[in-house]
Amino acid sequence: MAVSKLVPNSLVPSVPVKTFGTMATKGRLLINALRVYWKTLFVIIYPLALLPVFVCNNTAALRCLYVVLLMAGYWVFEALPLAVTSLIPMVLFPLMGVLDSDKVSLCYLKETNMMFVGGLVIAIAVEHSNLHTRVALHVIKLVGCSPRRLNLGLVTVTMFVSMWISNTAAAAMMIPIIEATLTELESQGIGEVYESNDLDGKVPDAQEGKRPTKTTMCYYISTAYAASIGGCGCIVGSGTNLTFKGLYETMFPDSPGVEFTKWMILNVPLMLIIMYLSVVWLQFWFMGLFRPSSVDAKKIRVGTQGETVARKLIGQKINEMGPMSFHEKAVGLCFILSILLWFFRKPQFIAGWAELITQHQVRDATAALIVVLLLFIIPAKPDFIYIFSKDEAKRPKVASQALVTWKIIQQKMPWGLIFLLGGGFALAEASKVSGMSHMIAEHLRGFATLPRIYVMVISCLMASTLTQFSSNVAVANVILPVLAEMSLVAKLHPMYLMMPAALCCSYAYCLPVSTPPNAIAAGPCNMPSTEMAKAGLGVTLISLAVLFGIFPYYGGVIWDFDTFPDWAVE
Repeated sequence: MAVSKLVPNSLVPSVPVKTFGTMATKGRLLINALRVYWKTLFVIIYPLALLPVFVCNNTAALRCLYVVLLMAGYWVFEALPLAVTSLIPMVLFPLMGVLDSDKVSLCYLKETNMMFVGGLVIAIAVEHSNLHTRVALHVIKLVGCSPRRLNLGLVTVTMFVSMWISNTAAAAMMIPIIEATLTELESQGIGEVYESNDLDGKVPDAQEGKRPTKTTMCYYISTAYAASIGGCGCIVGSGTNLTFKGLYETMFPDSPGVEFTKWMILNVPLMLIIMYLSVVWLQFWFMGLFRPSSVDAKKIRVGTQGETVARKLIGQKINEMGPMSFHEKAVGLCFILSILLWFFRKPQFIAGWAELITQHQVRDATAALIVVLLLFIIPAKPDFIYIFSKDEAKRPKVASQALVTWKIIQQKMPWGLIFLLGGGFALAEASKVSGMSHMIAEHLRGFATLPRIYVMVISCLMASTLTQFSSNVAVANVILPVLAEMSLVAKLHPMYLMMPAALCCSYAYCLPVSTPPNAIAAGPCNMPSTEMAKAGLGVTLISLAVLFGIFPYYGGVIWDFDTFPDWAVE
């Protein structure tokens, strides 16, 4: 019997099947639209959500805080390109009555920015001449070619190179060398680059990709970490270091500044200890160091044959490069000159060269740009010496290019990072002028009453955590001005809180997205993120332990942390 004859039509609920289907479809489309356009929506909605920050109490300090929070959100989620977000102060500070346009503009080309430009031009010249590759190959050959020694050599070279050129460039230079070495060893039947079977004994799917062996992962990821750690050793080695220098000198204009010599005296020992303790940890984790009976240790026992093959490969690459050219020698001398100019500008133990020349203040940007000018003046080929030669074939027909050309600089210079530095300096300047600094200081009084070691540790832990998920320079721009104010409230030397936090912004080891060197290493290696997280967590703990154990004492010898400096008094 039909249901409709037993139950009145008015009591039978109508079920719009097509409506349910349509609603589900619309829901999926909405979710897809949010997934695709979430950045656009965030750019529009986030500023509106922040309006209560200053609308209810329209003061200059709160208007400045609005801009700081807006840029922090855009930086963390990368809703806009980092460099574009950094230009927001140029728009909002004048319009919101926080800072004049001309004062904001000056923040984008401070002495620190010019030092950054000069250092990058020198680094680009080294890359262009290929001098860094020659140095890397000779150091690796010198250290040795057993798996552990080869790893140590690669790490040492990357760390040293990264002190003077960008972390990204250092990692990008070394990864092809690692790839070629491992491939050649595998072709000789020595070791494997990728696992032939997965953990269950099954051949991995093509879609899943090949799983790298632990030895392969150790080579790649230790090189990425060496690029980040090496960048801490020299003030020009990382954008984060220069961000700290610029913010420190902006917040405390009467201070002696961040001096190149003092930075290296402190940070080179820190760099070396962190790096080689990290190598021990990584070789323990991946290569069976201190575990001679483990599977990992047995896999890297390649014997003298493997060492011979690796040494032959390195020697072959050195031979392919041929003898050292005039271009390489000239760039090498300019590079050494830049180090000497930076170091002896104000070496403390003798009068610096700048003091002997002028009574005006000369900073590290001047030293860098002296070398930059030489790089554009000195020719890459010494054929000018034959200009009056009787042999017509030897006479140059056209002038040789310089050691570096402006076209190369245009192609390789990361111009966006200059804006990123400038945006941070503009925030620092506006926070002082608007009174936001004082307002933050008042709210931090409770936290600042803790013992100073606790304040430093908490600040560093916050910086090292945030930097795993966001741009290192962006994190420094947000955290360091706050710590500058906290140091005033707690009557601490600003260097005590700001420098370790700045260093922690470079301790980005746990994820491929944490920093470009991690991504450069993880890509060709096909390293699982979980493996990087495990290895990176160990390196992070080592870095923090060394920093906390050495900086408060050794740094205090250099800057006298027990005395609150007169120039920091507001």
